[in-house]
Amino acid sequence: MADETKSTELGQAEPIREEDRFQYTKEDVTNEKELEKAKADYSASDLQVLEGLEAVRKRPGMYIATTAAAGLHHLVWEIVDNSVDEALAGYCTHIIVTIHKGESVSVQDDGRGVPVDIVAKSGMSGVETVYTILHAGGKFGGDSGYKVSGGLHGVGASVVNALSSWLEVVVNRDGGKYYIRFENGGHAVAPLKRIGDQEGVGTLVTFQPDPTIFTETTIFNYETIRNHLRQMAFLNGGIAITLIDERGELPVSETFKYDGGIREYVSFIDQNKVSVNPAPIYCQGAEEVVLADGETRVRIYSEIALQWTDGYSQDGIYSFCNNISTKEGGTHVEGLNLALGRTLNEYARSFKLLKEDEKNFSGEDCREGLTAVVSVKHPNPQYEGQTKTKLGNSEVRKIVSTTVGEGLLTWLHENPNEAKAIIEKIRLASKARDAARLAREKVRKTALDVTTLPGKLADCSCRDPEKCELYIVEGNSAGGSAKNGRSRETQAILPLRGKILNVEKAREERIWANAEIGNMITAIGGGIRENFDVSKIRYHKIVIMTDADVDGDHIRILLLTFFYRFMRPLLDGGYVYIAQPPLYKIDYKGSPYYAYNDAQLEVLKKELGLKPGYPFQRYKGLGEMDAQQLWETTMDPAARKMIRITVDDAALAEKAFCDLMGDEVEPRRKYIEEHAKFVKNLDI
Repeated sequence: MADETKSTELGQAEPIREEDRFQYTKEDVTNEKELEKAKADYSASDLQVLEGLEAVRKRPGMYIATTAAAGLHHLVWEIVDNSVDEALAGYCTHIIVTIHKGESVSVQDDGRGVPVDIVAKSGMSGVETVYTILHAGGKFGGDSGYKVSGGLHGVGASVVNALSSWLEVVVNRDGGKYYIRFENGGHAVAPLKRIGDQEGVGTLVTFQPDPTIFTETTIFNYETIRNHLRQMAFLNGGIAITLIDERGELPVSETFKYDGGIREYVSFIDQNKVSVNPAPIYCQGAEEVVLADGETRVRIYSEIALQWTDGYSQDGIYSFCNNISTKEGGTHVEGLNLALGRTLNEYARSFKLLKEDEKNFSGEDCREGLTAVVSVKHPNPQYEGQTKTKLGNSEVRKIVSTTVGEGLLTWLHENPNEAKAIIEKIRLASKARDAARLAREKVRKTALDVTTLPGKLADCSCRDPEKCELYIVEGNSAGGSAKNGRSRETQAILPLRGKILNVEKAREERIWANAEIGNMITAIGGGIRENFDVSKIRYHKIVIMTDADVDGDHIRILLLTFFYRFMRPLLDGGYVYIAQPPLYKIDYKGSPYYAYNDAQLEVLKKELGLKPGYPFQRYKGLGEMDAQQLWETTMDPAARKMIRITVDDAALAEKAFCDLMGDEVEPRRKYIEEHAKFVKNLDI
């Protein structure tokens, strides 16, 4: 294929050779190892001791995971968490977050104020200590200033300071107003100074992220901050959190305050679903326990809100510990699951809603259509792994199980009509699961055992998942072009026949009988749902490649819905991508140029010096491209553009999929009305 091409910066195509085709997947192992080899005379003089906040600036990823957009926003979370911890301690009622012009951010609260007196061990004021020394703070248990907190290690404030160009702190405390400014990664311009008298209390922190650290972006996303603050308000009922954005012509302001706490959170998630019990069931409790060391006695709080809907999803449990989202669950979720099965079966048996010859409801039956928020407050939480995504405290399991068991059983007795409706919902789920089990057995050999790959799959020759890519392509025509234009070593192609089943509406037995879904499950290779094992997937890039029209958008949503419901770890791990084929092609002086949107088209016309009316082609589908064009524009790793799909907020993702793909029409109508103004090209 000597006439294949690759794209230059302007989109111009030039010839490439067959031997260069797979160059991006090859490595000169010998040379690479030599380059990576450290010097032989390694000695004590090579050891570095990073002092103060220098370590944070040297390795920011160790403290905020990434210096991309997620890490930038993490700075806001750290300061907000300090204010929320004041609320947990019972001293803060209002938090104000302001995004200023120039992308600096302020966080103000009416808490006790950071201590301003001298800390004996550091010889500095409390403010300087907290903002310049790692692992310094009042969140280490015992007789400290906080009973529970999101921050475990006392690094939040100091890390934000280290990664900022400048940071200012104003503290109102003990009748005075105190001020200090840090610059160049956390260096105090002068010691903390009293600048006046002040009757109130509280802390105001303003910081400017350092662009030399956050090289990808320093622009804060309003929606990202808004969603996080709203979640904090839900999880801390009664606390008011205000967000102000001063960057536009007129300031934008929103205040979140939910006296109902997590009950309102569940109602928010389910607002466009048909609920079985109209008002969420609320269970709360507190218990003192002695930890595993046999000496430490702590008081653990738990609260749970539950609501069943007519949906089929089992992914509606959202868990938190000290306001931190535990996406992987943990012992608090285990406690909830234990209580659900035990309590619902006990109630159903007691009132003859479950006959003697009928088997007990399974945990899956009880969770179908359930939305639940589980929140625990623990003075000494232990997490599995480094990411705080799975709670490991064994004592929490029993506490949550007892709290839910007692609270749910009481509610069932007090609300017999709604209780009967819930049991009937679970009974139908049980029957449907039996039917699905039979359907699953019929397709097990082709859908789950991965003994034979789908015949439609054009697999790649490489067997290293990290290098392998699976393109899920709309239509046989585009699939044919993709098969001929791909890198056969690392790129596999799976064409779809039309639109797949909408798994948001379908019962599980229909899902298992769907050939297209079975082909995807087999090709990807990790299984499904609770049995999904991300370590067994055959490709680390799963790319959805559809036409840039209404039908293509619909297919993308259908596929993302399927991945979210049946292969959630793919999205959590960032393995799913959306291909970005170009919309326009211009042939100029014998060479093709491509543009991916209207703005790029105008730039391209200007760069090429084209006169008004110069002809160009607008692609309406992938099938209009031949193999060469599809490779050079959409599949060549050196030139392609792709969007990586991730799920930052599970509750918002749940709501979005339900609104767009569920039975209710009104949420979709509202979405279309709100977003129609952004549509520039609509193919009907």
